[in-house]
Amino acid sequence: MKKRLLTSIALGAVAVAALAGCSANGTPSDGGSADATSKGDITIGVFNGWAEDIAVSYVWQQVLEEQGYDVKLESADAGAVFLALSKGQYDVNFDAWLPGTHAEYWDEYGDDLEDIGSWYENAPLTIAVPADSPIDSLDELAAHADEFGNRIVGIEPGAGETGIVQNKVIPAYGLDGFDFQTSSTPAMLAELKRAIDSGENIAVTLWKPHWAYGAFPLKDLADPKGALGEPDHIDTIARTGFGADFPEVAEWFKSFSFDDELLADLESKMFSDDSIDESEYPSIVQQWLADHQDFADGLTS
Repeated sequence: MKKRLLTSIALGAVAVAALAGCSANGTPSDGGSADATSKGDITIGVFNGWAEDIAVSYVWQQVLEEQGYDVKLESADAGAVFLALSKGQYDVNFDAWLPGTHAEYWDEYGDDLEDIGSWYENAPLTIAVPADSPIDSLDELAAHADEFGNRIVGIEPGAGETGIVQNKVIPAYGLDGFDFQTSSTPAMLAELKRAIDSGENIAVTLWKPHWAYGAFPLKDLADPKGALGEPDHIDTIARTGFGADFPEVAEWFKSFSFDDELLADLESKMFSDDSIDESEYPSIVQQWLADHQDFADGLTS
């Protein structure tokens, strides 16, 4: 399945290797000066495996670089990104799911972060199954455990959705006997593809927006007990002081939005073909922006 945006790294490696010797906005801390032609350095923290975050981060990297900024993408799990932002080691992230999914991280780190604004509304967490599966609701899953291999396939252990499924969904629907498997989003998607190709039932943790809904015949299991919570909005968040340091960029981020059709189209081009490597993402995004020039121009107007 698809390789990750960048190699997953521990926060210590981020702080030491990627950001050592830099101030919060990426300028050298040893008294040296940044490139005189640059408007400044911006480091975007990207959640491992979250397609919408990867896609949006690549879009903004290209747009900002065209505007004269030097932009670096760094990938880590959600908790590490929130922590790095709170310490000023990253500048911005585009994938804070609030008020529900990332509530725990926001409660812990929000005092040291800026919420710049929402770019996507009505983003639900889901438990998805193949469209021809014999059940339609989470309250049927326990009775059909054998047909689903007595397992739910999840994503990264540190993801907000993982905690919600473990602490709310599983107890609410009597799924304690299930093996809740967590590793990574790419591993989950590989399992989903394998099961669908072989005609097997599978239950996976998923979310919308996600390109998988266009690539595979899926349906979401109803959640009559509301254990997954209400749909979130997806926000752009930044380290404290980012808006003051980069007022022009913060204003662009504040005005930014992505509709379903455009986001689905971009994600499909980046992720739905297993033969595409992450090294191809920049050229794919560059071509996509050229094909959607009005959208591209509107990001900085």
